[in-house]
Amino acid sequence: MTRQTKIVATLGPATTTESALQAIVEAGVDVVRMNLSHGDHDEHRERARLLREAARNAGRVVGMLCDLQGPKIRIEQFARGSAELEEGAAFFLDPAFDGAAGTAEGVGVAYKGLPEDVNAGDILLLADGLVRLRVERIEGTRIHTRVETGGMLSDRKGINRLGGGLSVRALTDKDRNDIKLAAELEADYVAVSFPRDGADLDEARELLRGAGGHGGVVAKIERHEAVESLGEIMDAADAVMIARGDLAVEIGDAELPGVQKRIMRMARERDCVVITATQMMQSMVDSPMPTRAEVLDVANAVLDGTDAVMLSEETAVGQYPAETVAAMARVCVGAEAYADESRPTDVARRSPHFDRIDEAIAKTAITAANTLGVKAIAAMTESGATTMWMSRIGTDIPIYALSEQPRTRTKITLYRGVHPISFDPTMREHEAVNREAVEELTRRGVASGDDLVLITKGDLAGVRGGTNAMKVVRVNEIL
Repeated sequence: MTRQTKIVATLGPATTTESALQAIVEAGVDVVRMNLSHGDHDEHRERARLLREAARNAGRVVGMLCDLQGPKIRIEQFARGSAELEEGAAFFLDPAFDGAAGTAEGVGVAYKGLPEDVNAGDILLLADGLVRLRVERIEGTRIHTRVETGGMLSDRKGINRLGGGLSVRALTDKDRNDIKLAAELEADYVAVSFPRDGADLDEARELLRGAGGHGGVVAKIERHEAVESLGEIMDAADAVMIARGDLAVEIGDAELPGVQKRIMRMARERDCVVITATQMMQSMVDSPMPTRAEVLDVANAVLDGTDAVMLSEETAVGQYPAETVAAMARVCVGAEAYADESRPTDVARRSPHFDRIDEAIAKTAITAANTLGVKAIAAMTESGATTMWMSRIGTDIPIYALSEQPRTRTKITLYRGVHPISFDPTMREHEAVNREAVEELTRRGVASGDDLVLITKGDLAGVRGGTNAMKVVRVNEIL
């Protein structure tokens, strides 16, 4: 069975070497994530070079996602590197305090606007919620709090306000510079951290295009405000990432499962790609096998229709990066075998209005393929849009994106159920193109004999947005 759900793996010290990269590519990674929060530009350039070499060696198409650091609000440093906060003790946060002199009594803050963003009674969560502070009063730049949940607090840990409400914008000066690097690396996607609304995504796209980049923009859903603006954000983004770490801290653990399912449902309805991320196989940082809870977490995301599942620390710093990718691939295939029992509603039937001809062809093609029992779909595509629309509708029929555009082939590596093939449809008669497309699928062993294949294409090959035709053929009658 061909795996439909895509796997995103984060690069880091554990996957820096040529052999380690080769191993995760061969294990089945579809997209690599460059975390621009860490490392310098030269390190990322070298990783991009090694990645593309590994993909060529494996004969696979692998996409690239550059993840911006964003304005994560952090405390400064402690004089001794950390401090133990006792429950019930007073503790202050102060952006004017010496950035390297923190103690158990208080610490500096990197975000200067924090005193204006909080009020007495607010709950501040530090270190991904492990330390909980209640704001008692604000005096000038100093925020006086009481420790409600204590623990060890170390340098540069993040701060969240329970319920959201911090006003800092999504893109920092570092992000703007890193967007130029993403354009240089020809990244297929740029992920924007902590966006609040569609304007943050519009700004990122404008900067990326201005730097010569052609990639899509991914909105990381990790703020309370983003959950309240999901429709606007999805309309502005090419994809969303359910970044469950900071999101859970802001909205609370109990709300996270329902919000995750809501995001997936809305993403499919709005033709937006969705990635599920954070701690999906966290135990495999140190263990060669996932826990049963992690297996169920990944499988649940697959059954809910996620396009991709993402690995972070597991492949960035873990001891078993290739084994983790392979384990995730096995779980995805296992869950997909039961997809019929929980398949998302057919978008084409629920929303019969189409804005474009190529969109209508793409979505009705899936309905036809599901009804006729088609073995595979061959979509000749210039931009990849046809296959993106196809992937929004529930089907277990593999979709093959036949494109002569290298950027299109790497971009669609994030689309559920879509597989790239290098194919040039120009300068040939229509029947010859159809025959060659079917021959390509037979060479890959996905169709033969009496099998039906559905083909979509445009009358004018090589024209973006030109898909206007659908044809169903029987393999042994066209070859």
